[in-house]
Amino acid sequence: MPRDLGPCPVCGRVMIEGPSVDRHHWVPKCEGGSEAEWLHCVCHRMIHRVFGERELAQGYPDAAAVRAHPEIARFIFWVRRKPPEFVDWPRLSARERKR
Repeated sequence: MPRDLGPCPVCGRVMIEGPSVDRHHWVPKCEGGSEAEWLHCVCHRMIHRVFGERELAQGYPDAAAVRAHPEIARFIFWVRRKPPEFVDWPRLSARERKR
C-alpha cells in the first residue's frame, strides 16, 4: 500500500508515494545545494519551467519563496483541483506562449 508523504510544500495537496512525486533540491546541486524534499512531479516541473538554476539558488531557496511568485500562485490555483496522483505537464505560462 502506498504511503502518505504528507502535504506538498508547493501546492499543499496530499502526496502519495509513487510516480506522482519527485525529490527537489531547493538550492540546485549545481549551485551547491544538497538538501532535497518530496514534491508532486507536476509542481517540480512547474518550478523548473519558471525558474533557472541560478535564479532558484539566489531568490527562491524554499517553498514559501516559490509560492509567492505570481506564475506559481496561478499554477497552484489550477493544480489544487487535481487529485494527488495527477501527473501531467503544467500549462504554458503567458510568458512562454509569447515566445
